[in-house]
Amino acid sequence: MLLPNIIMFAAFTVYPLCWALRYMLYDYRGYGEARYIGLENFVRLFTRDSQYWDAVVNTLVYVGGKLILTIPLAFLLAVLLSKSSRSNAVAQSIIFTPTIMSSAVMALVFYLLFNTYNGEINRLLMDLGLIKENVNWLGIDYAMLTVIIIAVWGGVGNYMVYFIAGLTGIPSDVYESAKIDGANSVQILFKVTLPMMAPVLKMILMLALVISFMDMQSIMVLTEGGPMGQTNVMFLYIYQLFFPITVGSAAPQEFGYGAAVSLVSACIIGMFTGLYLFLSRKLDKITE
Repeated sequence: MLLPNIIMFAAFTVYPLCWALRYMLYDYRGYGEARYIGLENFVRLFTRDSQYWDAVVNTLVYVGGKLILTIPLAFLLAVLLSKSSRSNAVAQSIIFTPTIMSSAVMALVFYLLFNTYNGEINRLLMDLGLIKENVNWLGIDYAMLTVIIIAVWGGVGNYMVYFIAGLTGIPSDVYESAKIDGANSVQILFKVTLPMMAPVLKMILMLALVISFMDMQSIMVLTEGGPMGQTNVMFLYIYQLFFPITVGSAAPQEFGYGAAVSLVSACIIGMFTGLYLFLSRKLDKITE
């Protein structure tokens, strides 16, 4: 039973990892002979590639914005919809639906909605009197905000389900005891629900952090990292090194350099993940 799993793991994890570790020391364009250049790819990355570090900053802004909006909203929806009823079940299904949609399809739909000249978002805002002229939602000023909003819409349903699962695991006796003691709804939320949801919250934050760092599909469809690199994130930048996607671009494939950038990006994600685990353990010790 283990052999098929071992073969799959070796084929899709071990081999690609070994391939990347080897070719990060080479100048390799996907064809012809690979030329050994030692650490030149890393020298280029740390001294001459400002675009990558701009992508790192964009990634941190994207991840921070997505988490700040998604997690509280998902928790609030879970609290409001956790009770078993037909209307809540319908609402849960509607909110969860974006999670099972293709990222590319979802991004294309939002591209049409946020279109500058005939998009429904501008039309609605103008009808409500909130704007006087069309807003370029995918332009320099609003592109990052737009992709964050779309990411929140696509991810909030998934985390809502996790929160609902955690809420249903809290014994009803705890809430009844709190009400007998005179606690109101707000006090129950902050002094009963949140503390008992702490393990679930930590798991969801960890999952959301890693997933947010790896987001790129919707951004690739919406903006291709533009305009002027404003929405270019780490994994999209890496993808473009392996498979240049800009229309009309004659940029070569850079497998060797892409492998080096992938390693550094993995280290950055590992650093933030480790920092989160360290801070969560410290917080656990303080609250014990």
